[in-house]
Amino acid sequence: MKAWSARPVPDLPGEAALPVVQDTRLRRRVELPRQERASLYVCGITPYDATHMGHAATYVAFDLLHRAWLDAGTPVDYVQNVTDVDDPLLERAAATGVDWRDLAAEQTELFRTDMSALNVLPPQHYVGATEAVGWIVPAVERLVARDLAYRVAGRDGEPDGDVYFDVEAAGALPTDDDDAWVLGDVSHLTPEQMLPLFAERGGDPERPGKRHRLDPLLWRAERPGEPSWDGASLGPGRPGWHIECSLIALEHLPAPFTVQGGGSDLVFPHHEMGAGHCWALTGRPMARHFLHTGMVGLDGEKMSKSKGNLVLVSALRAQGVDPAVIRTAILAHRYTDDWFWTDLVLAGAVARVDAWRRALAVAPEGSAAPLLEAVRTALSDDLDAPAALAALDAWAADALTTGTPGSCGADARLVRDLVDARLGIEL
Repeated sequence: MKAWSARPVPDLPGEAALPVVQDTRLRRRVELPRQERASLYVCGITPYDATHMGHAATYVAFDLLHRAWLDAGTPVDYVQNVTDVDDPLLERAAATGVDWRDLAAEQTELFRTDMSALNVLPPQHYVGATEAVGWIVPAVERLVARDLAYRVAGRDGEPDGDVYFDVEAAGALPTDDDDAWVLGDVSHLTPEQMLPLFAERGGDPERPGKRHRLDPLLWRAERPGEPSWDGASLGPGRPGWHIECSLIALEHLPAPFTVQGGGSDLVFPHHEMGAGHCWALTGRPMARHFLHTGMVGLDGEKMSKSKGNLVLVSALRAQGVDPAVIRTAILAHRYTDDWFWTDLVLAGAVARVDAWRRALAVAPEGSAAPLLEAVRTALSDDLDAPAALAALDAWAADALTTGTPGSCGADARLVRDLVDARLGIEL
């Protein structure tokens, strides 16, 4: 599957420090390790609706991390998936009377267009779940052969042959590795806390025949009217949600890779179960570090498709909102924080971008180097974009007060390159 395009990242003088980041699994801040190459996996969209602000905030946040590595002189192997077959997609397609493949293709293309407009650097590998079936089937077969997965007999109208991952068996694998996976390793939730989230986020804790209520689906046996693929000994069907990301990551990245990223709603069950699948298949952790973004609401309410209150990037762009303004509005918030989109947030971003652009014309001589240091320092502290924007505000206020037209073109160029390279904002 083709990713999107982005502008080349300008080179900056000197070399940045690697950031300290908040690790969900370790429950503390950690300094990212110096590596010959970094590796990043960010969970992608299920393409049944347009890119909303929650999506955009997540991908902009991990774009900041991507750019931090590049400014530190570290190349990045970046992988992102597209869940281009799943229950929500099939349900939306049926409700709207369109072919699920057409809906997936249309919404994936819209997402790519939005990401390109927001100047999010594309992954090297952009992989659909349907493209990963050939890797998933033999992996599930191996888990079944080792009794780390099992088939469930059909009851209450369900067919025979659904395959589930055994979370207790995987967590009991013999090892002396301190990073061994057990259920709760990533999320630190108790089973009692997990159960309602599991049911809310695609799980089926009450399915008869399961060994453990929290066992996730690996392979869904074919149902009438649903798409299916050749599952070899598993029989025809389609993959479950979590195993998709596990196998795409294992195919394209080392185990463990450097950072697993996504929204905080993916901590459990998605990242928890994905880590369990990788551990069971390889005997190694899935990722060294897990980073998660906060949730975005609208005017004090949760943003959701059911409420019909999604703020869509494509709709803002159609209204003539500059993508640089949208990106600035997102970066005004710490990536780990929950926040709300409001008209005031948008208006503030419009004013900021306007001030920065006007300040470029009067950039004082010698002002760019201190700003470069201030922005790098802010972003090294857990990608503190609000502090970086505040440094840019202070620079602009000084320039608009003390600068003169055409003061120093070299400083203006460096500021423009800095804001583009580190914040992804085109001035």
